Amino acid sequence: MAVTGLNPQILSQMFLAGAKNLEAKKDHINELNVFPVPDGDTGTNMTLTVMSAAKEVNALEDPTMETFCKAVSSGSLRGARGNSGVILSQLFRGFTKVIKTYDEIDIAVISAGCDKAVESAYKAVMQPKEGTILTVAKAISEKTNEIFERGEQDVEVLLKEVIAHAKETLDHTPELLPVLKEAGVVDSGGAGLVAVLEGFYDGLLGKGIAFSMDDETNEAAGETRRFEEEKKKEPRFKYLYHTSVALVLEKGVRTPDEHEVLKFLSDIGEDAAITIEGSIVNITVNTNDPGFVLQKALKFGELIDVVVKNRKNPEPVKAAAESAKTSAPVPEVQEKEEQLPPKDCGFVAVSAGDGLAGIFTNLGVDVVISGGQTMNPSTDDILKAVERVNAPVVFVFPNNKNIIMAANQARDLSDKKVIVVPTKTVTQGITAMISYVSGATPEENEQTMLADIANVKTGQITYAVRDTSIDGIEIHSGDYMGIGDKGILSEGKDIKEVMKEMMSRMTDNSCEVISIYYGQDVKESEAEEMKNAVAEQFPDVDVELECGGQPVYYYIVSAE
Repeated sequence: MAVTGLNPQILSQMFLAGAKNLEAKKDHINELNVFPVPDGDTGTNMTLTVMSAAKEVNALEDPTMETFCKAVSSGSLRGARGNSGVILSQLFRGFTKVIKTYDEIDIAVISAGCDKAVESAYKAVMQPKEGTILTVAKAISEKTNEIFERGEQDVEVLLKEVIAHAKETLDHTPELLPVLKEAGVVDSGGAGLVAVLEGFYDGLLGKGIAFSMDDETNEAAGETRRFEEEKKKEPRFKYLYHTSVALVLEKGVRTPDEHEVLKFLSDIGEDAAITIEGSIVNITVNTNDPGFVLQKALKFGELIDVVVKNRKNPEPVKAAAESAKTSAPVPEVQEKEEQLPPKDCGFVAVSAGDGLAGIFTNLGVDVVISGGQTMNPSTDDILKAVERVNAPVVFVFPNNKNIIMAANQARDLSDKKVIVVPTKTVTQGITAMISYVSGATPEENEQTMLADIANVKTGQITYAVRDTSIDGIEIHSGDYMGIGDKGILSEGKDIKEVMKEMMSRMTDNSCEVISIYYGQDVKESEAEEMKNAVAEQFPDVDVELECGGQPVYYYIVSAE
């Protein structure tokens, strides 16, 4: 029997199934990272975005089209993380704008909704590129229009054909974006959108519709993880950090639901455990995202002990409760703190690592959001941080190109004058903050910051998680990589040689200062040796060394 119309109940069923299917495939989507670095997070960002909306949809007891659309639009908009998540939220937002006044939608309305979705998504991107999620979204809209124009009325037929076309378009993305072709992957954001669409189809057919925020980890996700792990050519810790957290429950806050916490921990790691004895809660998990664990724990009470062990180098990094709060300031927790003192202009920065957070705080940043690579804060996280600053004008430094769009969405949602300075690295963020001149207008400061960050060159050293080729450079799994502002600069097995080549390619005769920030996996003695090597390479340049404490990247270097 043909399905000619979709009411709010069916749409809710489809949306929740779409969210579940994306969640099941997020690890595979994360692996579709062009750069073979240990921070692929597209699948995670898109999943957290759609789950924010799914939570609101799931809470609707008897959805109307208006309440369904509001749940999807508002939930995804505020929960959006990373560029892919922001684009996905804009697709949902555009689509729901069209359908919210109908009691039931047919293919004609769906077609119009798809057009508006694509229009909204393209507008959200300053410089749209083809071969991305935008291309897949546009192909979906075009195919929907084609099916509508030929007079088809069955929504099931529509979805089957649209999914097939979306997959063909996804497979074609490497031909449109050379960097994908060289890396041998399809676009990760486009793959996420296809996963959502496939889930919609399952929901229409009544498959996979049982939805709960407390569900066990999806079996399909487990299969994907096992499959991807088996493909790796050499053994490596899938989850690098053994994280142990102890906390005291806050009065008036509900006791954690052990099942819900374990579900959360299983989504971001493995070997998770939680014990609750009176007011003391102990949590352990192996994960790549210790910050997410701290954020979760802080929702229930005050941290009293935090230990993070790098499983390759098991010497623990231990912090007391106050230090842990400083390193991972979560907007939800900060709202309970006293209001910050009033000022004319305030500052919010995104940063990962105790050292970098301390640097921003010492420079005058009011709120440091714990985040960066692998931990992109949501639009709502940034919005809450902005609202906490007791100033009518707030500058926001995203410090990561994958956070700028979420910061812009927070700006648009805030009642304050929010100026997002598009800093793509923490080194640009530090320079922007140093550039601030008290007494100058916000607009004058913005222009000064933009001019100064344009002169900052950044390099970062991490390791490769797979063999690939990028920009003509052959990259081998396990080797060190030096990554510049526009691509891979060096690769090899000796980290000092990788640093030397990276620095030679990112600096010129105009360079006056080189700043080196070493990460949580680097010993101070090793960092001092690296500083001396760089100073020897550039004898006429001032070389500074700071402990950044950042994850993922052994060194972050700026040349100005």
